[in-house]
Amino acid sequence: MSHARPGVLRVGDRVRLAGVSQTVVGLAGTMVHLADEKGLASVVSLPDLLLRAEVEPGPAPSVPRLPMARFHGLPAKAIEEASWWEPHIVEILTGLPPDAAPHARPSAQYDPATRTLAEREAAKAAELTAAGHTGVSTGTVRRKRLRYQAQGVAGLVDGRADRVRPPSGRSDPRVVDALRHILAAEETVQGPSRTVEFFRWRVEQFLDGEYGPGAVAVPSRSTFYRLFRRLSAGQHTTGSARTRRSLAGRPEGPFGQVAPVRPGEVMQIDSTPLDVLVRLDSSKPGRVDLTVVIDVATRTVTAAVLRPTTRSVDASLLLARTVTPELMRPGWADALRMSRSVLPFAHLHELDERLAHAAARPVIVPETMVCDHGMVFISDNFRSSCRWLGIDFQPGHLATPTDKPHIERMIETVGTQFLQYVSGYIGSSVERRGRDTASQPLWSVLELQDLLDEWIVAAWQNRPHEGLRDPVAPGRMFSPNEKYAALVQAAGYVPVALSGEDYIELLPATWRAINAYGVKINHRVYDDAQLNGLRRQPSGVVARKNLWEIHADPYDVTRIWVRNHHHGGWITLFWKHLSTAPAPFGELHWSNAISELRAQGNPDPSEVEIAAAVGQLLQRAHQGPAEVVRANPGQRKRRRPAALGRSEVSRAPSSPRSSHSSAMSQPDEPSDDVSATRQHDEDEPLAKVVPLGIFDARKEAQRWW
Repeated sequence: MSHARPGVLRVGDRVRLAGVSQTVVGLAGTMVHLADEKGLASVVSLPDLLLRAEVEPGPAPSVPRLPMARFHGLPAKAIEEASWWEPHIVEILTGLPPDAAPHARPSAQYDPATRTLAEREAAKAAELTAAGHTGVSTGTVRRKRLRYQAQGVAGLVDGRADRVRPPSGRSDPRVVDALRHILAAEETVQGPSRTVEFFRWRVEQFLDGEYGPGAVAVPSRSTFYRLFRRLSAGQHTTGSARTRRSLAGRPEGPFGQVAPVRPGEVMQIDSTPLDVLVRLDSSKPGRVDLTVVIDVATRTVTAAVLRPTTRSVDASLLLARTVTPELMRPGWADALRMSRSVLPFAHLHELDERLAHAAARPVIVPETMVCDHGMVFISDNFRSSCRWLGIDFQPGHLATPTDKPHIERMIETVGTQFLQYVSGYIGSSVERRGRDTASQPLWSVLELQDLLDEWIVAAWQNRPHEGLRDPVAPGRMFSPNEKYAALVQAAGYVPVALSGEDYIELLPATWRAINAYGVKINHRVYDDAQLNGLRRQPSGVVARKNLWEIHADPYDVTRIWVRNHHHGGWITLFWKHLSTAPAPFGELHWSNAISELRAQGNPDPSEVEIAAAVGQLLQRAHQGPAEVVRANPGQRKRRRPAALGRSEVSRAPSSPRSSHSSAMSQPDEPSDDVSATRQHDEDEPLAKVVPLGIFDARKEAQRWW
């Protein structure tokens, strides 16, 4: 064998013996088994083979190959340079470039049969230098070849291209630890947003306190800014405080997932202020709270109520609405009926005939209710309502909104797909707020509630939901109504709607005596002939001093319900002055009317005066500001509501009783004197406005129930 024989003879090597190309197919001691291209086998002793045979150049040595996916994330220039080096290194190892013809012969300077590896490396360095590539020495070629044999193409990538730098860089570890400590502090997470310069000052103060003044040098301003950007990435430290607190409350590790298989298995409840101005019952613009319940399995919004201030009774009444059918209302399209929806109406109608006039919103009985630690939801009132309905009360972790992500996302969707289309929308934050929003025509709370209920039935319940994809066919999305219909058939779910007596049980309770004239609650008298025989009688409940249990709806003071402790059941009592104020109104309206009368100098208003004031308040709230035509036709200006301020010159000295009597006897159309007064008001400059006291609903709520 020639002097260029390989150092090791292996199975698969090709040799040329007596002019015939053969392949080594086996080794047995000193005997070598060969096979030619026609399959003829022969056996030759190893010494004879080494003397007479000539080794043929074999295939390229096996080297690790870098998958193309490993190139992702590298600069294009680094990938191009590595690809350029690969054929040169392969030529050094095998004598031929990768794209050589099948029967090509190596050039003399790269022939492994005649040149050593060191000679081939030197020849490649000289070739590249002659071609104009500077900085290519024999040592550079050798390092490239060794890295290629060990790592494949990955070894040819410039190490500076994929170098992973630590977030702290080369900064002093003590400075890094100080900044990390300050970024993780509670005052940083929960406090207001500050600039980077503030944190540089805090780091300096921290280092001086830990190691002594001047012991640790604070990096320069530009270096500290780069360090701050790396360590605070994704924390919104100098950005939105709301986003920062939300990210801090997110748990570590992968999120868990609850996969309910039937309606009502897991439901979530939450309350939040709406980003829209409404016309409150005092005709003043203000915001209201939205309290909503959603079913996780079907994403059905089972109930949603708007209130100036959410109380525990609101959450309890929301449970009652959840298990009560949503009836069709005047003006709603006939397509919103349950009988015309995808819901299993025939099956449900057999269980509850009231669904004949129901809208297409499912009735779902909660099994588990998830909520946060708001005072409304952890109150005894709400907990007792859950126990009475057999609902498993499940509060989430403190300051962890991710425990109820479905309702958080639903509330956000209400803002983007409903509220932004409502007149009076103010935006989700101060920087998104427009000017003079209060001058727009505003909906009342009742009107906005009706719009919201219709939107839930018409839009939300029929909108395909991203979270309701078919696991077998992920391309198929279901709407809440479709998902409910599917789960009813799969889980055999039978909802039982709340009865009238069950609804009364959820109302807040108080204890009163039954007097000869009836029952008095907050200066209102309720009576009915059914009380005959119970007047001035003890209830028999000794723990309550023989008083009677009274349930009342705080949003409808027209009637109350008395529990008959003697014979069982409920006794319905109507307000004695219901004929003078037939429109249902709630405790908020009543208390607001009393405050206005007392502010006008009537410290102890009678019940009739309060009823008249409430009637005027409701009429003023529902009519809204009147439009006044300016001198330029085509320009219209809204007159400010009378409740927002009163002119000093327009106040006539009169007693409160006479002023209320005249207000009640005003005709529907303005008189000539009134028209002249309005014309005079437009011509003359506005008088000094003396505003009334602002009604604080949250303070008022503390005195309720």
